[in-house]
Amino acid sequence: MALNLSSRAARTACAASKFAARPIAGVIPSRTFATSTPEESNQQEKPRWSYTPAAAKAPFSLHLDSKRPTFHVNADPQLLDRFYIRLFGNGGDKLLSDETKWLAVTHKSFDQGRRGFNDRLAFLGKRIVQLQASLALAQDAPYAGAAPAANKDEFGRVPFSHPALDGLNNLSGETKKILTERSKLAELGNKYELQKVLRWSPRKPNDLRASGIELVLAHTMYAIVGAVSLEKGGVVATKVARERILEPLGLKSVS
Repeated sequence: MALNLSSRAARTACAASKFAARPIAGVIPSRTFATSTPEESNQQEKPRWSYTPAAAKAPFSLHLDSKRPTFHVNADPQLLDRFYIRLFGNGGDKLLSDETKWLAVTHKSFDQGRRGFNDRLAFLGKRIVQLQASLALAQDAPYAGAAPAANKDEFGRVPFSHPALDGLNNLSGETKKILTERSKLAELGNKYELQKVLRWSPRKPNDLRASGIELVLAHTMYAIVGAVSLEKGGVVATKVARERILEPLGLKSVS
């Protein structure tokens, strides 16, 4: 009796399976649709630094009848390569990848930041330069503008001294600020002709100084050191910071 019931149940299940609803995906043939326009496809073939992504553009400009003069920036890769050769020496144009070379000299004001900008690279590069400046000051002879030594102890105690510690008085925020201040870094950037390849959008195109050109140049110098650290590591970035930034500013490289 149990065998008959199990056989009947099996036949019932098989019959029901013939009329079971099939998945819609198996009945309706799948279709594929294009997800990008021809314009976007053409842009994808271009280098990322050379165009504004279509998805980041507004349908119309909010600056209607703007009287603000146009500020032209460099778009020539050869001019950028010559700058890196001046900065790094022979073969300097091959030190970084093309995308990073452009990113390092792009300020966030350029194209509303839609092509990437160098803020994070500058943050990293500034830490490297400041560290190497501290090490150079600590191993250098006492700086003339350093804080004076403490007065003679009233109990006749003599603090421990050693030639390796003579430069510690140099390690003051004021001393490092004097030697690596914004104006000096900007002047150094001008010697390397950084302004010719800098990509930014000044607030006053007719008055770059009032627009903060010194700050942007110093910021970009830090960003280049950060870019080297990103792609080549800390050892190479440290060498660049010592030889290409600190030594021209008057700080001896750390041995």
